[in-house]
Amino acid sequence: MTFTRRTAISLIGTASVGTWLLAKESLAPGAPASAERMALIESFRKRSAGLDKKFEARTHKSGWVMPYRLFRPASREKLPLVLYLHGSGGLGDDNEKQLSLGNVFGTLSWLLPENQQRFPCYVLAPQTDRGWIRYKEDRPIAGFGDGAKLALEIVDDVRREFAVDERRIYVAGQSMGGAGVWNMLTFRPRFFAAAVICCGGASPDDGSGSPRTPVWNFHGAADKTVAVSISRDRIAARRKAGGRPIYTEYAGVDHNVWQWAFTEPELVEWVFSQAASGAGTSV
Repeated sequence: MTFTRRTAISLIGTASVGTWLLAKESLAPGAPASAERMALIESFRKRSAGLDKKFEARTHKSGWVMPYRLFRPASREKLPLVLYLHGSGGLGDDNEKQLSLGNVFGTLSWLLPENQQRFPCYVLAPQTDRGWIRYKEDRPIAGFGDGAKLALEIVDDVRREFAVDERRIYVAGQSMGGAGVWNMLTFRPRFFAAAVICCGGASPDDGSGSPRTPVWNFHGAADKTVAVSISRDRIAARRKAGGRPIYTEYAGVDHNVWQWAFTEPELVEWVFSQAASGAGTSV
């Protein structure tokens, strides 16, 4: 049987360890450091320039004030929402850094004209000044993170205010934000339709939370900040729990794996092909 790119991407949503070998056909061609692959990253930088201006600045008051940015599509129809959790480079309360530096890939990829034309959606980018998961003396500890809780309160506010398709709420995050995504999957199971995680930082969340939620996890094999073994262990735990996550590991890539992840041509289509059956579930 011959597997085309279209067939491959259809397999990704339910890929097991074996079928994922077939789904690799859907990855962008070329080694991570090849000219053709780097051209995708450079093209994204050029085409995404200025898209951050399309977000409106807002704040949410709860346990503390959490600033956030919201992109609203032109359509008034019920549309998906993407929640993005920034990495440590976005820490603060200026309501700007979560859209800058390395965070541009995870926040702006959804706003590219071709993506909004095919998959119009809301994009929500909150900013934390203390992380997403729980910490004690700067060490990760078990429990539902206060930052994660507030971010989900904002999601609930936005879906009450706007026409959000509650079966198609997605979450993405990188590094510190990736740890936040694993935390959310653990403590608000069956809520998200899919998750995209880049080099999620170490935490007590072992990856087995909400195992039926589709996950595409990325990590650079040469990551010097978050050991690649952390992702490998989480993916193994998720598969053991009955999940079927996709795991993409790039040879020679360091911590900035998000540059490759969010420029994978099939990623956006894979995300929006997922729909949750138990959306709205709370803990």
